[in-house]
Amino acid sequence: MGSGPRLPTPPAVPVPAVPVPPAPVPPAPVSYGRRFSDLARERPREIAVVFAGSDGRDAPVTWTELDHRAVQTAQFLMAQGVGLGDLVVVGLGSSPEHAATTIGAWKLGACVLPVRHDLPPWERDRLLAVADPRIVVADWSGADVTRRDVAATDGEPSPGAPLPDVVAPRAQAIASSGSTGRPKLIMSPTPGQIVVDPSTSMLARYGLAPTGQRHLIPAPLYHTNGFACYRLLLGGEPIVLMEAFDAARAIDLIERHRISAMIAVPTMLMRMARLPDIAGRDLSSIESLIQGGASMPPWLARFWIERIGPERYWSSYGSTEGVGLASCRGDEWLAHPGTVGRGTDTEIRILDTGTGADPDSARRLLPGEIGEIFLRSTAAFVAAGATAFEYVNAPPPPRTEDGFTSIGDLGWLDDDEYLYIADRRVDMIITGGVNVFPAEVEAALTEHPDVADAVVIGLPDPEWGHRVHAIVVTDIGASDLALHCRERLSGAKVPKSFEIVDGLPRSAAGKINRSALVAEREVADPG
Repeated sequence: MGSGPRLPTPPAVPVPAVPVPPAPVPPAPVSYGRRFSDLARERPREIAVVFAGSDGRDAPVTWTELDHRAVQTAQFLMAQGVGLGDLVVVGLGSSPEHAATTIGAWKLGACVLPVRHDLPPWERDRLLAVADPRIVVADWSGADVTRRDVAATDGEPSPGAPLPDVVAPRAQAIASSGSTGRPKLIMSPTPGQIVVDPSTSMLARYGLAPTGQRHLIPAPLYHTNGFACYRLLLGGEPIVLMEAFDAARAIDLIERHRISAMIAVPTMLMRMARLPDIAGRDLSSIESLIQGGASMPPWLARFWIERIGPERYWSSYGSTEGVGLASCRGDEWLAHPGTVGRGTDTEIRILDTGTGADPDSARRLLPGEIGEIFLRSTAAFVAAGATAFEYVNAPPPPRTEDGFTSIGDLGWLDDDEYLYIADRRVDMIITGGVNVFPAEVEAALTEHPDVADAVVIGLPDPEWGHRVHAIVVTDIGASDLALHCRERLSGAKVPKSFEIVDGLPRSAAGKINRSALVAEREVADPG
């Protein structure tokens, strides 16, 4: 069978090349000092900080004013010999002066060490001996410090040579007394520069848009949660800074300034929850309430989840050194009650180091088994500097050869890899051979509506080795407290003694020195 006529082959039509757009160039990092100057130029009249004084008055500070005060302070510090890489101790309360001093030090490339403004002389002297700073800016009477009242300074910075645009090799140091009471410093490896890229902001992890938020800062600026406000300011986020935490004042500020987000420790959240009018207050502006810094009683987590909605409540867990992070939203918490979350760019291991085993030889525990928590960040910028923390006057924390670091907490993972915190290893009480975690007993005590605060410690006991002792702020008696605990705890965990007090010596950050409480009671009752 023959074939038909063959059709001519059409000529090839050239296909035009599709241009490939160049890869986006990542933003270049800028120094902390330059970033604040840029914000002042871009937003001269916008409010950067609202200082909420303890007297009830609010004092707004614009980006221009903030930068001017920082430049003035930098000029003052430079005249005192402060320069690149020097350590500047800032022992001021939460205030515009603290902000101006911190930013001013960064403009010179210095490292900032924030410390409690109310440290007793014996404690601050030991800390300063370890730190050996170039200068101390503080309001400490009888101490060799420098006071610079930049909060009252008006007008332009003094004319003179412009400040250099420099990057602090280490932007921050952290002071800690640890579990031993011996002062130590943790020198962060993070330099004083930032990449301005809203799309990578950590705010998105906590349900917030990358820009346009207003944050309440209830924690003191020497605390990690409080000092984090500088990261917000560097990101261009305005803050409302409380001079000192007060529960009623915090709620007033949320309503008045339409606060979008806040980070608070459980002590603060409990005091706010116990306000008699909390049910009727307007908290609708809150998009993200982040709990961190200490163990959260389950009853208190449920209260806030119900009050603001599970999609707006977040639990977070990490360390001062930033070796890793776990977090979860309220709906996850309800599915895994008591959890602090899953690893966020972080891997978590639970190791059996209770017998003194080296972390690299310790057994890795199964879900539900309590052991020492080890974290390893998978975030590139953390992992790269994970070994660069410098510890002064203290050994570094236990660390495995493959990069998992302990921060001294005990806990466990469930089958879905959600993390639960038992307590600090140093706080655990062994009574009659049973391990008791104070946080669990404290959570049970504070569930009672007539308990304003509680702390649990272990005291020497001839029969039990140590007995569980509860120090409670309440108007009810010990017998009622014991009955309340027996309904919620196993027998060994019920306190064997109660002490009713008018208040507990917590710091402004909500922390308490358990070892000091133990020592005081051992001296009072040495037998």
